[in-house]
Amino acid sequence: MALEAAASVQEFFTDVGLYVFGVDVNLEEFVNRFFDSLFPLVYNHLINPDVTDSSLEYSECIRMACREVSPFGNIPKRVMGQMGRSLLPSRTFLQALNLGIEVINTTDHLRFSKECSKALLKMQYCPHCQGLTVSKPCMGYCLNVVRGCLANMAELNPHWHAYIRSLEELSDAMRGAYDIEHVLLNFHLLVNDAILQAHLNGPQLLEQINRICGRPVRSPTRSPRCSFDESKEKHGVKISARNGEETLANRRKEFINSLRLYRSFYGMLADQLCVNELAAAEGLPCWNGEDMVNSYTQRVVGNGIRAQAGNPEVRVKGTDPVIHQIIDKLKHVIQLLQGRSAKPNKWELLQSGSSGGGTPEQVSGDCDDEDVCAGSGSGEVKRTLKITNCECIIPILPLRVWFEILRIIVIMNVRNKG
Repeated sequence: MALEAAASVQEFFTDVGLYVFGVDVNLEEFVNRFFDSLFPLVYNHLINPDVTDSSLEYSECIRMACREVSPFGNIPKRVMGQMGRSLLPSRTFLQALNLGIEVINTTDHLRFSKECSKALLKMQYCPHCQGLTVSKPCMGYCLNVVRGCLANMAELNPHWHAYIRSLEELSDAMRGAYDIEHVLLNFHLLVNDAILQAHLNGPQLLEQINRICGRPVRSPTRSPRCSFDESKEKHGVKISARNGEETLANRRKEFINSLRLYRSFYGMLADQLCVNELAAAEGLPCWNGEDMVNSYTQRVVGNGIRAQAGNPEVRVKGTDPVIHQIIDKLKHVIQLLQGRSAKPNKWELLQSGSSGGGTPEQVSGDCDDEDVCAGSGSGEVKRTLKITNCECIIPILPLRVWFEILRIIVIMNVRNKG
């Protein structure tokens, strides 16, 4: 029977995967569809095993009668409840990861303003005209220039920090009945209970099916009866021992722990660049934009747009519309994440009057032309002085790789359960 049910099992896990990936599929419908497709097999193998080679029309009648006769009792409803509690937070978590990738890609492809480009040129290359090819800018001078260039990016910092904290809270709440891996790995137990219940109620179900669909044509050949012998489990769902370190929950925890290192990434990026690579060490002669000096005497501004009003080196006009768009998306997903993690009992998808979906709000995770992720125009990406490629600071690349790795792990875990 397991071999005959393989296609239905695969379809069920495909639907699970589609839901987690954000496709608008109806959870109640695909759970019912799975048990509807299971009933003819259970009927032919357990309830009326004397019938073989029954027509497709008769099998279809049995399938259609499933919801009327309820051969599996309340098991389908229990499955819907468990799936609802576990799939929705996983779907939300994956959507949030996609948005994290979008934020990283967007900031990695921002264009510098003309004022910023001139200031960077003056800071890095103007001393070459005086033969000072190995000189470095003064620390304060470097901070003013780079903080001015990255002022818009620094505006992301509080929202990025809250985003990571919200991801952490949701991840902590995704355990037990709210953990998709736990639910999927134990799904076979509910299926087994459902089949056993239909087996025990076989006489009543046989009478009901005969009344609804009539009696099928019998063949002299007898189908082998279904056995619950554990030695035959190799033909069905294979449940292998799980190493504690291989669980999705532990991988998710490892990801969150690494992500904590980047909570202040956008707020500290300018300082990291100057301290670790661009600027001269304190006490050494340095370039102040005009000459070699022992110290920088101009006022040093802070991070962010508001702090740039008194920047003596770079004029910052205002908030970049691309950054403003990303901030709005971060605010939206933070609200969504906090709503899920704070009220796990709200993860039930099946509410009265709903279509069985309870579809969560969609969060864009793709970086397309409408999002202006690479600026406007030709799409050419301009970089100056490898601001985001510095190998001496916390680089952007590992952060993007972490997001991609966890996203792929989520996808592969869901697919492997099928």
